[in-house]
Amino acid sequence: MIARAPSFNDREFKQALGRFPTGVTIVTARDQTGVPVGLTVSSFNSVSLNPPLVVWSLKRSSHSLAVFEQCERYVIQVLANDQLELAKRFASGTPAERFSGQRLLDCPNGAPRLDAHCAAWFECYNRRFYEEGDHIVLIGEVEACAHSTRAPLIYHGGGYDLTPGG
Repeated sequence: MIARAPSFNDREFKQALGRFPTGVTIVTARDQTGVPVGLTVSSFNSVSLNPPLVVWSLKRSSHSLAVFEQCERYVIQVLANDQLELAKRFASGTPAERFSGQRLLDCPNGAPRLDAHCAAWFECYNRRFYEEGDHIVLIGEVEACAHSTRAPLIYHGGGYDLTPGG
């Protein structure tokens, strides 16, 4: 069997998806020369507790795609609700602009994370990726993580929810 053609257009699909609120993350890694790479991602979720697995996706057209297909580890940082400017910075601009003025810390296994006091972070071994549609789906095996009591930044309906507590 194969799927039937959709009964909706791209705009309608995006609007329907926008009704589901998501957290906002920044995913960081280093390229093969050690230069940090990072971008804002809202397609993040848990997959399994044992082993601890998470999933996120990246557009095939992303300039960072090759780095994330080749890196051994990356870090997913869940932004706090007062980190909107950080989300915007990593959603646009050049890699150099994104990291300008940002101090990086090494996670226990060497992947770079922002010294930004996020709501949570996950250092992941780059376990697997799959080509699906116009995205690459990445599965990360979590090797280290930490969290705070800070409320997360929420994205939904094409915008950010900046109310206290998320």
